[in-house]
Amino acid sequence: MKLLLIIIIISILIFVPGIHKSQPVINHGNVLIINLTEEIDSGSSNMFHAMSKNYSAVVIYMNTPGGILENMLQMVNCINKTEQRGIPVYTYVPDDGMAASAGSYVAMASDYIYMGSGSYIGPSTPIVVGGTPLEENHTKNAMAALMESMAIAHKRNETAAYSMVINNTAYTSNEAYKIGLINGICNNFTEFLKDMVHGRYIYVNENLYDQFLSFLSNPEVSGLLILIGFFAILIDLYHGSIILSVIGITSIILGFLGAELIDASIVGIILLILGAVLMMLEFKTNHGIALLSGLLTGSLGIYFLASPYYSSNPGYSPSPYGYNILIAIIIILILGFIFIYYISRIYLSQTRRRYTGSESIVGQTGYSLNDIPKNGTGQVSIDGVAWEAINKGETEIKRNDEIVVLGRSGLKLIIKKH
Repeated sequence: MKLLLIIIIISILIFVPGIHKSQPVINHGNVLIINLTEEIDSGSSNMFHAMSKNYSAVVIYMNTPGGILENMLQMVNCINKTEQRGIPVYTYVPDDGMAASAGSYVAMASDYIYMGSGSYIGPSTPIVVGGTPLEENHTKNAMAALMESMAIAHKRNETAAYSMVINNTAYTSNEAYKIGLINGICNNFTEFLKDMVHGRYIYVNENLYDQFLSFLSNPEVSGLLILIGFFAILIDLYHGSIILSVIGITSIILGFLGAELIDASIVGIILLILGAVLMMLEFKTNHGIALLSGLLTGSLGIYFLASPYYSSNPGYSPSPYGYNILIAIIIILILGFIFIYYISRIYLSQTRRRYTGSESIVGQTGYSLNDIPKNGTGQVSIDGVAWEAINKGETEIKRNDEIVVLGRSGLKLIIKKH
């Protein structure tokens, strides 16, 4: 009976998912914990530079939907360098969390992967926005080779890892453990640290600067900032407020900084600038065609910012465009309607006489209060109000002669004999 009980207990310990007790516990020193709980981009990849310091172990607390492959490769490179120095790297995916898309590559680069219940790893197929079938296959094959090689290096199921990329497969924590894709399952992060990594925990999160970089590392945000910047400057050409120009220039600079962070396609940037030029032409044509063409071209520019053309960025996983692209299109349309309204107001103001403001007196008539020689000054009356005036006409103006206002120079009117 006792022998049977021992056999049952041993069977439970072997077949029930849990922490691998064969893995040695780190009992001393500083342990770096990186909280990767956002998209993989320039901001989140900055946190991995902390691995360059000496720690007893590194733990990546991962719950990410994926992101930019170029930044993922930077993270993998940091992990490889850390492991080469003999420092073990762990990835832990919490309950109901995900190591999805680009995140699955980061996890696979780790020495050990542990997951909570309800979590999943994959799918991992790369997305080449606007790329040709040849470019898509090239990127997919390259990423599949990377994933497979990392799985082999860490003695994991390379066939399952390869399928995550080629077939866009995702595995739950239980499935991943059973097929040998991860090292174990743990109920929560506290239990994981207790059983696996002891020491003084040093946490790293995205600081404000990293969050700012993450905000800009989005083709939709970068493209909108560039378009809005040009829009503000064009409006200020007629509005006359330096504030709009400052806002516009700042917005354009931030947009191009974001484009640099994602290594944006030059094609997308050219389309955005072309869209801005077409919108500028609307001030001259005033028939709506140039404006609509500019909005369409600018929208295409935002889309092609994430394309591989004239860019070293291998792609994204998952696609950077989802429902957010609809929001971007709505914002562009709203800007277009504002632009149409503003241009129509400008056109009307230029085709009708001004009845208010400092220039409303131009074209009005009055009479002279004294003799005014050619190029001389004197007094005139306009609607019962006395003004100092300069005679720029060809003849001398006599007292009570009718005059017409040509313009203003400060507080003086420029007049001639009517």
